[in-house]
Amino acid sequence: MKMTARLAACALGVAAAGGGAAWSQTAPEYVSIPMEITINKPVADVWAKVGGWCDISKWITPTGGVPCEVKSSHSNIGSVRVIAGRVTEIMTAKSQHGYGYTQPPVEGKFYNLYHGFIEAVAVDAKTTKINYTLMLDVSDKADQAAKDADVNGRRKQFEAALQNIKKLAEG
Repeated sequence: MKMTARLAACALGVAAAGGGAAWSQTAPEYVSIPMEITINKPVADVWAKVGGWCDISKWITPTGGVPCEVKSSHSNIGSVRVIAGRVTEIMTAKSQHGYGYTQPPVEGKFYNLYHGFIEAVAVDAKTTKINYTLMLDVSDKADQAAKDADVNGRRKQFEAALQNIKKLAEG
């Protein structure tokens, strides 16, 4: 979570300095959605199966097969991937068993400063915990019910993805 907060602060600084897209929100409301799952396999084995920059194509849906294309800087910080031909993400951090990413602004759309961070952590020699945290601005939602629905929808989607990761890694 601390890494995501730092990334958000950096992005805010760039946008405020005029280095990013037009920044029109006057009162952003950032939320963090931390999630985790335990997997009964060693960390290196887990990450080898699900940790590649485009491995999201295998686990974001129950059936897998979602197209993912690396557009630049193959699997390093600054690398760009496009998921399902429409969602662009840029790698913002990388470790041995983890990476962070952001979705860049899209002209004409509300910029929610969306960031994600996924990492595999060894619990012991045979057990791994996957931590997955999302961070975004929900200030564009009409009311608290809409904000809660957005957060709950994202949590549901990514907790299902974590279950898919577990099946792939343990299978």
